[in-house]
Amino acid sequence: MNEQRPGGHAGIGPATDEEVPAYLQALGIPGLIDLHVHFMPDNVLAKVWSYFDGEAQRTGHPWPISYRMPEAQRVTALEELGVIACGTLNYAHRPDMAAWLNEYSRQFAQRHPKAIRSGTFYPEPGATELVRAALAEGVQLFKVHVQVGGFTPLDPLLEGAWELVAEARTPVVIHCGHGPHAGRFTGIEPIRELVARHPQLVLVIAHAGLPDYVQFAQLAAKNPNVYLDTTMVGTGFMNRIAPLPAEYPELVAGLSHKIVFGSDFPNIPYSYSHQIQALESWSLGAGWMRDVLHHTPRRLLQAVRNS
Repeated sequence: MNEQRPGGHAGIGPATDEEVPAYLQALGIPGLIDLHVHFMPDNVLAKVWSYFDGEAQRTGHPWPISYRMPEAQRVTALEELGVIACGTLNYAHRPDMAAWLNEYSRQFAQRHPKAIRSGTFYPEPGATELVRAALAEGVQLFKVHVQVGGFTPLDPLLEGAWELVAEARTPVVIHCGHGPHAGRFTGIEPIRELVARHPQLVLVIAHAGLPDYVQFAQLAAKNPNVYLDTTMVGTGFMNRIAPLPAEYPELVAGLSHKIVFGSDFPNIPYSYSHQIQALESWSLGAGWMRDVLHHTPRRLLQAVRNS
């Protein structure tokens, strides 16, 4: 736990994006695997950015987009940071949307070999067949957004999809927590029920389930197929909205095999390096950081069994 931490600024990781590659080299890993990156069709991303632009008026918390740049520049930015694999994490929030988002993600992965082939689905007729086709085409990572989609993960229209995804061992990054904004079906109880129904389902809880950090960490600790991602967790920005409990680092100290790195790039109101700094500030050691930044997400993806 007190293992020497590599490089960076004041002993808490890289102070700037430019310092990230040297930090990763000192850590002894070939690069970052970021399971929470968004690459979306331009018209969809424009709407997402417009939503965040309105955060100051809605909540009093301005949300500037730090990496508001064309797609090609965003790809280059990740490469320069040392990201060696990332998802695209489109998410359907209404019917008749998932199929064309999956097609965009398919084409993106064809153009960019470092992209993890990603997909999404939504509770609608045909969801099971859509997931079956996605798995057959090699999707390795799904994204489901309970809050934006406004649906319960227990919707009967999703039962067949969950069964297929569980059988394939394909991770699902699921935004299901109440933060940063609660939804009608957010919170831990539907997820507890989903895990009980499908114990083989591999779930990656986006944002570590904030603000219910402790409850979701306990769920991950007790269930072998429930993971947490670090997206925005412990950052200065998120601590103003959903403060991290003081005991949280101790709680997750032994969970590096259940935690994967996530950034929310490009939709973050601070530098990419700040997320790494936030994790380093917990002082859990270089081994913990190696697991979270590379080893655990790599193992998670290697376990996928595509049709």
